[in-house]
This record gives sequence, structure tokens and C-alpha cells, in this order.
Amino acid sequence: MAITDRALEGRVALVTGGSRGIGRAICVALARRGAKVVINYASREDAARETAELVTAAGGTAALSAFDVGASDAVTEAVKAIGKDHGGLDILVNNAGVAINGLLLRYKDEQWARTLQVNLGGAFHCSRAAASMLLRAKEHGRIVNITSVVGESGNGGQVAYAASKAGMIGLTQSLAKELSSRGVTANAVSPGFIDTDMTAEHLPEAARAKLIEQIPLARIGLADDVAHAVAFLAGPEAAYITGQVLRVNGGLLM
Repeated sequence: MAITDRALEGRVALVTGGSRGIGRAICVALARRGAKVVINYASREDAARETAELVTAAGGTAALSAFDVGASDAVTEAVKAIGKDHGGLDILVNNAGVAINGLLLRYKDEQWARTLQVNLGGAFHCSRAAASMLLRAKEHGRIVNITSVVGESGNGGQVAYAASKAGMIGLTQSLAKELSSRGVTANAVSPGFIDTDMTAEHLPEAARAKLIEQIPLARIGLADDVAHAVAFLAGPEAAYITGQVLRVNGGLLM
């Protein structure tokens, strides 16, 4: 059930990769709690504008910010502009990611580099750029990193993706220790297999049916399942939770 208590009224949240899928659901979930949501996207402005409409309909305020999270200078400039335009930043959700799958023996250097650059590098770039504003937000400051079940368990054909998502867990725990003196928390949400465009592309119907057999709750997750967890960690209820990985996987990994 969605949290709609407006506890994030007046807070500014940046959600990377917010134009569709899990990112879109996170934007809407934060909006339901009253947040002003800055929707980051790399290229799909049309999709980002659709997300903005949903944010407004949910009771939040929407803004758009186009930049590639893997480009350090672009991130620094964009996050600085967000702080100036909106009077600061309280919540950072590092959700943007790519999945370039392939077996180890055939995997190319550029595929490895791009996956790490976007998934892990993006979370690092955005966290570094936002850190000073989050520290000024003090106990309202939140970082939520979207990792993955394969970052905890590994998966054949996803060496780079799994490595990048595992790295995000270490990043999260280190951020939690560095930023805790001002009450800023850093946590990760680790989704299992969620029904999005990305998983549909990489999960044929036969493999999907076989996977469901392995999930104790017997279903593929929804983007909203992840978004509800993020909305909780972004709110006041989670003020004493930091450095943790919240698994949203239906029991696939316990």
C-alpha cells in the first residue's frame, strides 16, 4: 500500500533514471508523500515529461534535468543547478542503470567500462555532487541506491552488471559511515526480478515461468514494490536506518 502521509512536503528529491520503469514509480511514490521531484533522464525527454505529469497528478511538484550520470562534469554542473533552482537537495535516489549482458569470454572492454561507468560511477558521481547539500539538510538528508539481487548472488551472463551492483552496496555502506555525523542516511534497495521494459527484453517467457517457480511469493515484482521501499527509506520513519540493504525480491534471495 502506498504511503500518502505528505511527510516529504517541502523536500527536494533527485531521482536518476526517472523517466520510466522503476525510476518512474519512485518519482510518483515520493510525490505522493509531497516531495518536489527532479526527474533525471539521459535522452527520453518525452518519457520524462510523462513521468512529470504523473508526479503532478500524485500531488507532488515536478522538474526535469537531463544529464548522463556516467559523465562526471555533467553531473557536477547539473546537481549544482538543481540546488540553485530548488533551494537545496534533501533526497538522492541513484536509480539510473544499464544492463549490457554477455558471457565472460565474449564480453568487450567497452561493454564492461560503460556498465561500470553508468551503474557504479553514476551513483558515485551523483553522491559526491550532492553530498554538501545533503549534509546541509542534516537529519532530512537521504541517499537511496538501487542495487540488484544479482549484485548479491551473481548471475551467469551478467558479470559487469553484477559487479557494478555489488559495488553499489559497498559504496552505500561507506557513504553511510561518512555522512552519518549530520544525520544523513544512506541505504540500498535490492530488487529481485521486476516487471519492467529492461527485464522483459532480457527474460523470455519460458525463462520467466521457470523463475517464478523459484520465487516463494510466486510472482515477478512490480515497480511499485520497489518504489514503496524507497519512499519509506526517504521518510522520517527511516531516520535510524543506515548502511542497510533492503531486499525487495519476493523471497528469491534470503
